[in-house]
Amino acid sequence: MNKKSFLGTVCAAVALTAILSACGDGKTRSTGWEFARNMYDPIAFNPDQPNKNFADGITAQTPPDGTTPIGFERFEFANTVEDYERAGRELVNPLIVTAENLKQGEALFHTYCTVCHGVDGKGDGPITQDRSVEDSRGKRQLENFPPPPSFHKSTGSMSSRGGLMSDLTDGKIYHTIFYGLNSMGSYASQVSPEERWKVVMYVHELQKK
Repeated sequence: MNKKSFLGTVCAAVALTAILSACGDGKTRSTGWEFARNMYDPIAFNPDQPNKNFADGITAQTPPDGTTPIGFERFEFANTVEDYERAGRELVNPLIVTAENLKQGEALFHTYCTVCHGVDGKGDGPITQDRSVEDSRGKRQLENFPPPPSFHKSTGSMSSRGGLMSDLTDGKIYHTIFYGLNSMGSYASQVSPEERWKVVMYVHELQKK
């Protein structure tokens, strides 16, 4: 057997062995050779896993006091009437009034607010309309949701915390969006800080009516 024939035979044998190894004999779950072993055994720890690298053996460490997570915007006002008033004095919308910001603010208002406040901010959203419902005894009765006061200057509607709705400042509107008020829940988890300011901007347009 010459050298070329010998090499050809060896290559064929190696190829056949690789094919047979890949196919398996049906009795084992072996995946054969494994490349990039660290992809099978990751070095990183899951948050709930024990971790000997820390003195307390916990992976999910408590952040140091005074730190702020990346992308998180801290709201330094409490859910109190005093801080509501303080927000009204100190907070100013950081966004510039543009057609695009107003358009986005309108879209957000229609998505999250019109169900109660109405399309034009008059407090006549669909949830405030009388509707017939069936009680546990099978009898039908009218039910409605208390309407919020109108934002319009022409109506002179008063806020439950005092002052005209048409006079609400940037900070007071933002504070209410963040914490909610009365029957209105918080929208802090639904809209981002920037989106809240766009809603504030659009509410000011409704106040002018």
